[in-house]
Amino acid sequence: MTTGQAVLLGLVEGVTEYLPVSSTGHLLLTQHLLGIETSGNKSAAILAYEICIQSGAILAVLFLYAGRVRSVLAGILGRDQIGRRLAFNLLIAFLPAAVIGVLFEKLIKAHLFGMWPVVTAWVTGGIAILLVSRRSAISRTTNLGQQLENLTISQALMIGSLQCIAMWPGVSRSLVTILGGVLVGLSTVAAIEFSFLLGLVTLSAATLFEAFKYGPEMIQVFGISNPLIGLVTACIAAIIAVKWMVTYLGRSGMALFGYYRIALGSVVAGLMFLGFM
Repeated sequence: MTTGQAVLLGLVEGVTEYLPVSSTGHLLLTQHLLGIETSGNKSAAILAYEICIQSGAILAVLFLYAGRVRSVLAGILGRDQIGRRLAFNLLIAFLPAAVIGVLFEKLIKAHLFGMWPVVTAWVTGGIAILLVSRRSAISRTTNLGQQLENLTISQALMIGSLQCIAMWPGVSRSLVTILGGVLVGLSTVAAIEFSFLLGLVTLSAATLFEAFKYGPEMIQVFGISNPLIGLVTACIAAIIAVKWMVTYLGRSGMALFGYYRIALGSVVAGLMFLGFM
């Protein structure tokens, strides 16, 4: 992996991690276009690299939502009642993905980490966004709906259960958790914030798991500098992407991402069908 490839992968990760377009799908596509080997001895290393540069996206949320993170930490220590309730809800929402991830990790990586499964998820997710948008389930009025402080345990569990669908590359964790938050009654802003905070927990756990399991292979194949370059690039890109996304969704809704997913999936499917990929 060259320095330029490390920067590009970090940029793709940072821009797409919190947008409802699937960072994993975009990373798989980028690796394919760059000719980066994703099978054989390097498969574990590249998968670990993808997960570990998510640390950049994690740092972005820590920076942008520092106040809410401090509240959660204070809640865990028993100093903030609202923070304690949010921390508990985040734990409840995280558990389904943790259980499913441990039980089916090998099966998911063996059968779903390919371009055809990704294309299918892109198009299906795009259609779902357009259907939900047309039913006006996501309002352009950002203060319409339940606030994050009033989220119930059952609502958190529902959002967390939907997050499991995002283990299918191409689905997008942000997509299903934001849609799930709105569909259980949260305002758009609250759904976005809970999605990002849940992502902070989920991505942190996945990063630590992959780092301990495949970290040595990743360092042996890619060294230290390229993963660090990818991490920093991802952090900067994620900060910019999140700020833009929050403003855009509050004003215009998610339909644009639905059209983008369908268009991208159709183009990639056409190229693969014709033998160009």
